[in-house]
Amino acid sequence: MKANEESAFRAEVAQWLAENLAGEFACLKHRGGPGDEEAFPELRKAWERRLAEGGWTGLGWPRAHGGRELPVMQQVIFHEEYARAGGPGRMGHIGEGLIGPTLIAFGTEDQKARLLPGIRNGTTFWCQGYSEPGAGSDLANVRTRAVRDAASGDWLVSGQKVWTSLAHDSDWIFVLARCEPGSRGSKGLIFLMLPLDQPGIEIRPIRQMGGGAEFNEVFFDGARAAAADVLGEPGDGWRIAMALLGFERGISTLGQQMQFTHELEWVAQAARDNGSSRDALVRQRIARAWAGLRVMRANALRMLAGAAQAGQDGRDADLALQREALIYKYYWSNWHRDLGQLALDVLGPLANVLDAGEGGEGGDVRRTRLQQMALFSRADTIYAGTNEIQLNIIAERGLGMPREARGQS
Repeated sequence: MKANEESAFRAEVAQWLAENLAGEFACLKHRGGPGDEEAFPELRKAWERRLAEGGWTGLGWPRAHGGRELPVMQQVIFHEEYARAGGPGRMGHIGEGLIGPTLIAFGTEDQKARLLPGIRNGTTFWCQGYSEPGAGSDLANVRTRAVRDAASGDWLVSGQKVWTSLAHDSDWIFVLARCEPGSRGSKGLIFLMLPLDQPGIEIRPIRQMGGGAEFNEVFFDGARAAAADVLGEPGDGWRIAMALLGFERGISTLGQQMQFTHELEWVAQAARDNGSSRDALVRQRIARAWAGLRVMRANALRMLAGAAQAGQDGRDADLALQREALIYKYYWSNWHRDLGQLALDVLGPLANVLDAGEGGEGGDVRRTRLQQMALFSRADTIYAGTNEIQLNIIAERGLGMPREARGQS
């Protein structure tokens, strides 16, 4: 893609966002991100429909499935400009970014025809049922059970999932469950898709220290997944689940970094405003954070280049995480946690005072956002795989080192 074409596309995206992230949607700017996902849920769902109407969903999906099949660089540009404009956290991220590509890769023609249009159109919302009380970072230890109903062929699900983001605002959930009694680890698992509005499913919010409750516990007591809603084959759930996680480390990471840039700018501005920027150590920490962002971007582009090259070579880039992708979560989560601590140090005593406006009219929006970011970033090195698990993955899968000794479960 030529530089002038990139510039023209970037201008097109920026103009569309400026025209549409206005009026009723203006209040969504910089809202709905991690730690703030409860903000304006219904309006953000309407925003998803506006994005779909404008042709800004399914950018990388094949045209045969309602996507635009845009080249990687244009997808990168969209995510960067979206974050630059203050685009809100995506209610449709789990659907469009995770289950959608997984359906395209592994789904039956019937599943694609039934489930992809609602994701693409911003009318159906999904959540992820992976973690359990005893199987967070150790995902292979899931205990949720799926039993085949001999009469109908459907699957009856019993168990519990936890840390389920936006389950209370979702229509469907995909679940990794154990379908073979006596199986252990990654064997004997099934990947199921279930509508949430049915008997046998209870959703309970988990209140966080920041005051929000975007996470949930989801309890299953004989909930039904139709036989037609098994993705892959029974017993093949681990392979499907790992492929889905591969999509999580995709192009949208560059949009995430643009949001990090906004947060770093807010920290720097707060330091200038209250005079803490005169402290040489504070300036050094801000400079190191900026350098860390540059490293993060370079690695993300390396990840995308490696995936593109794998595709050109005929290798399946989506099913096996590149080494560059293996280090990404560990790097960004520690960087972001450190930024959260820097924000608190820069704010000083005000870091402990909630603004009366709570980030709304008349409130100190920047301070509230930085407080939310600092609190939520404490969890960054825990969810989606703890630091310890990430280091094991890097060592064992990336460097080929011997596996860590594991006890019997």
